[in-house]
Amino acid sequence: MTDQTDRPESPIPGKPTSASRTTLSHIMTGSDTNLLGTVHGGVIMKLVDDAAGAVAGRHSGGPAVTASMDEMVFLEPVRVGDLVHVKAQVNWTGRSSMEVGVRVLAERWNESTPATQVGSAYLVFAAVDADGRPRPVPPVIPETERDKRRYQEAQIRRTHRLARRQAIKELREKRAAEGFDD
Repeated sequence: MTDQTDRPESPIPGKPTSASRTTLSHIMTGSDTNLLGTVHGGVIMKLVDDAAGAVAGRHSGGPAVTASMDEMVFLEPVRVGDLVHVKAQVNWTGRSSMEVGVRVLAERWNESTPATQVGSAYLVFAAVDADGRPRPVPPVIPETERDKRRYQEAQIRRTHRLARRQAIKELREKRAAEGFDD
């Protein structure tokens, strides 16, 4: 199975990474541009969130909401006329949360050149029930060496997220105890 040492055995059967992996493709038009004439980063971010949300919903078997965007990196500008492919997969799962990794590729709509990676992102989704409360998700089962690497990297990001959250909480409590009202 997997090496999910920080997660007790789940009563829900695991799902392989490939079960929910998806690609969303969209051609960029003039209405997607920013003041520089390239595609607005927010348009790409929405596509990333849409693809990641579809993957999270597929993996968890129901509604999932965006809890955080851990990292969004823009590597190259996207232009009008580019065919953008947003590839997403579940990298890691907790009890009710999932990290979804996303790669953004772009190619000219009228050329036969290979697509170029133009961005990447990591998002955390929480599976929710009809009342908006967290619900359990199936463990993810990495299938390839790449999936296993992505799983391990996701665990590192999670550890850093939790440590950062705790350090900020402690700093705010200390400042409040010192009488600072920020």
